Amino acid sequence: MSSAKATGSIWKQPAQVWAVAFASVVAFMGIGLVDPILPAIAESLEATPTETELLFTSYLLITGLAMLVTSWISSRIGAKATLLAGLALIVAFALACALSGSVDAIIGFRAGWGLGNALFISTALATIVGSASGGSAAAIVLYEAALGLGIAIGPLLGGLLGEVSWRGPFFGVVALMAIGFIAVLTMLRPGAEKREPVPFSAPFQALGRPALAILAITAFFYNIGFFVLLAFSPFPLGFGAMGIGFTFFGWGVALAITSVWVAPWMMRRMRRTTIILTILPLLAVDLIVAGLVAETPSALVACIIIGGLLLGVMNTVLTEAVMEATDLPRSVASSAYSSVRFIGGAVAPPVAALLWHQFNATVPYLFAAAAVLIATLTVFLGRRVLAHIDDEPEDAAREDAEAILIGDAA
Repeated sequence: MSSAKATGSIWKQPAQVWAVAFASVVAFMGIGLVDPILPAIAESLEATPTETELLFTSYLLITGLAMLVTSWISSRIGAKATLLAGLALIVAFALACALSGSVDAIIGFRAGWGLGNALFISTALATIVGSASGGSAAAIVLYEAALGLGIAIGPLLGGLLGEVSWRGPFFGVVALMAIGFIAVLTMLRPGAEKREPVPFSAPFQALGRPALAILAITAFFYNIGFFVLLAFSPFPLGFGAMGIGFTFFGWGVALAITSVWVAPWMMRRMRRTTIILTILPLLAVDLIVAGLVAETPSALVACIIIGGLLLGVMNTVLTEAVMEATDLPRSVASSAYSSVRFIGGAVAPPVAALLWHQFNATVPYLFAAAAVLIATLTVFLGRRVLAHIDDEPEDAAREDAEAILIGDAA
């Protein structure tokens, strides 16, 4: 990290980093893109809310499972080839979704989309961390900025195109991902890679490391809260595509602001475990309140935006914690952790829809809050094992973070 400190700003990056970051924005747009059109898809294709929520589940489940092998693949064919393969799969399956005539077909094609997403996302994080100037902290903030921007733009674009047709957002992804493919193809230099073959078993063995296992379990339950808020909320809100799009655009902007600016500011002043043990209970409270006001759209919107602020901090802090938790290659740690994280997200949408159908709109949010509290308890009980992720005090972490934030001024 020491050499990175001198480089300064998060925004002064090589062209190849910006190419991958742009493609990352578009990839993360795919997560929230279908949000505004969930009610429209349910109505147009005569699907139940539970069936419609499987659009998230198939995507996230395959993303999570496939991430267990992405480091093995990228270590053999190279990061650039892996990124391009992922982008190509996303383009192909997004187009297939746009041309589909049944919800079952879209669920299946979203699974293929998830495979492409897995190849791209975990490789993109390792590529940005390996190529960015400003050190790993700067790279992670840049990656989380791409995540926040993508999640913010996705619902807005989905709402705009969804007003025309539920097929519109899928065609939008095809066009944008094709641009991302060209950017990575032309700007990413394969010669800069250090290709060291990773054993197929590496991510599985990585999850046997106590610190990484604790963070992965935490992320599993945390992501249940994340995706109940994201994937279930369009139904009780009762808005049209544009109303849902603007709501989650605000949510994504809130997430981006706290992931890029607030989280680094907090990490200069607090231990990572302290931040996690502060933010997770606040998120649980927000979800409980969301459940209590689920029948009041304006109050639910406020809870969604506040949730975005809390989620932004958690995303950045958890990602940094994973990168520092072990001495494993970053691609292996990222793949193992992200796999469990996305599988947690896959569980949430259909369970939330079933609870809504069986009870009322309050219960899914209480379920999400309970999951977030389990995540809190996991970190609390494992805080001794995680003590070393707080061992970067004043001389390294703080100077690095300060360089990120004030580099432009210098």
